[in-house]
Amino acid sequence: MKKQFLSVAMGVAFLAMTAACNSTKTSSTTTDSTNMAMPDTTMTTEAGVEVGGAMMVPSKNIVENALGSSDHTTLVAAVKQAGLVETLSGTGPFTVFAPTNEAFAKVPAATLNDLMKPAMKADLTKILTYHVVPGALKSSDLKDGMELTTVQGQKLKITTKDGKWMVNGANITIADVISSNGVTYVIDGVLMPK
Repeated sequence: MKKQFLSVAMGVAFLAMTAACNSTKTSSTTTDSTNMAMPDTTMTTEAGVEVGGAMMVPSKNIVENALGSSDHTTLVAAVKQAGLVETLSGTGPFTVFAPTNEAFAKVPAATLNDLMKPAMKADLTKILTYHVVPGALKSSDLKDGMELTTVQGQKLKITTKDGKWMVNGANITIADVISSNGVTYVIDGVLMPK
């Protein structure tokens, strides 16, 4: 009886050790009920901010994150047209105030169509770079009345009213979208330089 108990105890200990080893082991395959090897499709999800139906994550750059947003297709098209994809994909860091499609819809259609023409590339670039500030500024860095010098050269003014933050009067609707090369703020207006 003592021998039988010892055998059972050793068997349980062996199974427990095997289970413990297997639970810490990473495997690229799993087995389904028919004992066929299946690829492991478990994915870890990176924390981020949802914008336009897509998760904006710190491992992607500003452009890569913007490409996933259904709310920023006009901005992405304008960035491509202006030839700024490579710049905004660079090391930065940048702070970008990103107008939504609804914000661009407030711009007269004829004006927007003209800006998207190759002959207007310089003007489009001035407008887009007016939305970009050197450095990675999080919302905790912003102060009421603060002025920020843009890549375009002119200044933007940050204000707050009734708990809402604005840049040049456009509402900041989503703050602190962190990318590998900076920070993005979603805004409800297109900022126009003087």
